[in-house]
Amino acid sequence: MRPLAELIRRAIDLFYVAPIAHVVPRQTFRYAVCGLLTLGLDALWYALFYNFVFDRVNFDLGWLVLSPHIAALFLVFPVTFFTGFWLNRHVAFRTSPLGAGTQLGRYALSVAGSVLLTYGCMKLLVEACGIWPTPSKVLTNVVTVVYSYLMAKYFTFRHADE
Repeated sequence: MRPLAELIRRAIDLFYVAPIAHVVPRQTFRYAVCGLLTLGLDALWYALFYNFVFDRVNFDLGWLVLSPHIAALFLVFPVTFFTGFWLNRHVAFRTSPLGAGTQLGRYALSVAGSVLLTYGCMKLLVEACGIWPTPSKVLTNVVTVVYSYLMAKYFTFRHADE
């Protein structure tokens, strides 16, 4: 996995040029690109599951009925979780002195906060405000990005140098 992480890191660094390099720290830039990769994958999987797997119809588990936008959200979650952790650990915050188990546990806590924030935003935007699910998901991602970055930098991968 290390060669893949190094390849991704070098590819990201190709785009770390002026004027970005003068304004944004390298680690923050790497985190942003990793986040965009994760969000792009998340949006793609979400749209596929919402539109084709759940076919925009409620998903009945027998004991619980999930609206299609929430069902897709939960089904896509594991892919986004492990992709995001791997990219953050091996590309953006690779020098954190914390062990992998500690990082994974902290990442799980921060992601739990993101899931709650995402769930609340999706319920609000789709069901209370009447915004379509896919644009609501994109707007929700913008809110959770700020939260996620702060958690990654100051909690999950604390003390990571460039």
